[in-house]
Amino acid sequence: QLQLVESGGGLVQPGGSLRLSCVASTFNLDLYCVSWFRQAPGKEREGVSSACNNDGSTYYADSVKGRFTISRGNSKNVVFLQMDNLRPEDTAVYYCAASGTWTTNKSVYFDSRWYDNWGQGTQVTVSL
Repeated sequence: QLQLVESGGGLVQPGGSLRLSCVASTFNLDLYCVSWFRQAPGKEREGVSSACNNDGSTYYADSVKGRFTISRGNSKNVVFLQMDNLRPEDTAVYYCAASGTWTTNKSVYFDSRWYDNWGQGTQVTVSL
């Protein structure tokens, strides 16, 4: 079982930045399809960003496109989510998820059923 741990969340003012990390305990995350999801209070979990195409391309929800960047670290057990120009509506618990199956099918990137490994989440709050 792949264990994932997110970190880097916190309180930030609108327009600010945070970088979230998703660390795998003992596995090489470069071998896994990894995506970020978020869940705001009273709302369903939604996909934010995905790195699940083994050609290295990335995928973003329209709501974060141009502001968030997913990347893989030089150490092979970490995936980052750089979040810039944060907005109050970005407030949520952010989760990373991993799957052992890569795909070019964009319709599954934000389907939580595709992933069998999840972290515990990290809280991001954007407020004055």
